Amino acid sequence: MIDAIEKNLYRGIQLLNCISDDEYNNTSIAPYYSSIGGHMRHILDVFDCILDGLDSNNINLINRKRNELAENHTEYGIAYIEEIIQQLELIRNEDFNKIVMVTDDLGLGIISANYTLGGILIQAHSHAIHHFASVGYVISQLGIELPDVDFGFNPTTPKNNF
Repeated sequence: MIDAIEKNLYRGIQLLNCISDDEYNNTSIAPYYSSIGGHMRHILDVFDCILDGLDSNNINLINRKRNELAENHTEYGIAYIEEIIQQLELIRNEDFNKIVMVTDDLGLGIISANYTLGGILIQAHSHAIHHFASVGYVISQLGIELPDVDFGFNPTTPKNNF
């Protein structure tokens, strides 16, 4: 599980190494006007919330740090990805069946539910892939080449043969 998550996060580093800060924080693309940096920071904030809550077994997805430096500068975005990867390495041997309480606001109020550690990591990984797909759209609109052909694709997505 950790290997798959890290492999996907390294795709983010690969992208950030190929773009400028102006491309990274560009918010000109409709319909959502969100930047690559905004997506990257958001992805990493979710992992950060998980990792921060492990000691107490209480993961609060509302308490995101929203690091503006990581959102606006590729250098800080890369550092944030590397920090998350280092922390993921530290939990590689955890019991992924361990129960953790996860709290979030689903739009109609704050709720908490039991998850397994593996379950919340799988959710965060799928969430990252989903946002990478959105980043892929922004990239294409900015005329930037994708860092690799699988960027933003869920592994279960059938491949089109064009």
